[in-house]
Amino acid sequence: MKVWTNVRIKDKNRQVEVLAKSLTNYLYAYGPIFELSRKYNISSQDRKILDQYTANRIAGLLMLYLSKDITRINDIANKYNIEASLVEEIHPEIEGYIDRYLEKEK
Repeated sequence: MKVWTNVRIKDKNRQVEVLAKSLTNYLYAYGPIFELSRKYNISSQDRKILDQYTANRIAGLLMLYLSKDITRINDIANKYNIEASLVEEIHPEIEGYIDRYLEKEK
């Protein structure tokens, strides 16, 4: 039987840290979380806790990916692929300079 535990990585890879922070900001900076924080008066301290939690999880996934630990990535995917998920349909969304460059070409 598998036992789920939280593992804290002591030797941080600075590139992973920067990428995790950037991805957290990419996810939350101007989207629904930002609007919900304002609408429901979520304190900056609570947002900090949410952002930190998200950045830590992203960093963990990045570390697993970089170490090519596909088994643990699959374990996480299997554990959290639940029927009661609030996510209905995935529509991949990418923001970046490529779109801006292509718009200039037109």
